[in-house]
Amino acid sequence: MTWDAGRQPHVQIRHSRDRGTSRLGWLDSRHTFSFADYYDPEHMGFGPLRVINEDRVAPGGGFGTHGHRDMEIITYVLQGALEHKDSIGTGSVIRPGDVQIMSAGTGILHSEFNHSKDEPVHFLQIWIVPDRKGIAPRYEQKTFPERDRRGRLLLVASPNGRDASLTIHQDVELRAAVLESGERVEHALKPGRKAWLQIVRGAARLNGQALEGGDGAAVEEEALLAIVAGSDGGEMLLFDLP
Repeated sequence: MTWDAGRQPHVQIRHSRDRGTSRLGWLDSRHTFSFADYYDPEHMGFGPLRVINEDRVAPGGGFGTHGHRDMEIITYVLQGALEHKDSIGTGSVIRPGDVQIMSAGTGILHSEFNHSKDEPVHFLQIWIVPDRKGIAPRYEQKTFPERDRRGRLLLVASPNGRDASLTIHQDVELRAAVLESGERVEHALKPGRKAWLQIVRGAARLNGQALEGGDGAAVEEEALLAIVAGSDGGEMLLFDLP
């Protein structure tokens, strides 16, 4: 991945308006990185973070049964309800506050549909390249209530599932936060680590740089991330990456 030099070269912004798009009758999707028919050789991922898709699916619409291999797939629902079924026997409905992880491993088939016939569903789907191939397919889902994400970067996924987080087969930690206007949180990066901050809703400033909803930021060679919510608050995901 290459980035244009900015005012602060260690924080490079991927603006929402520059993302790839896919539009079908039932789907409106935004692609932070190259995905499906959207291809940009300068935006193929960031470390093991390979996909961030922001999807809006119309009532009754969805993705029919399809397969994946050797990928950690995380789903984060913002509005509505997403129905999931897979070939290892899982059937679930994912709602706001729920986070789902599916390890595709040696191969898995699944489908995802809007659970409602009346309301749209809005969610992020995230793909992370695992640290090894050929693991057994696996599904895990937990609820992380908004009250637990308020005013802090709550750990929701980690390599060892610590602090009641989901387990991910990669040296990645994923945190989620919901901040009120002007509220500040910080995250220290260990030497050699990098980060990706995705603004889910609202706005924030990251080490002084302004980010709006849908924007992402690649962070390298920074010891500390200081995140301050905008005037209407903000919701965000932070990936701590190798």
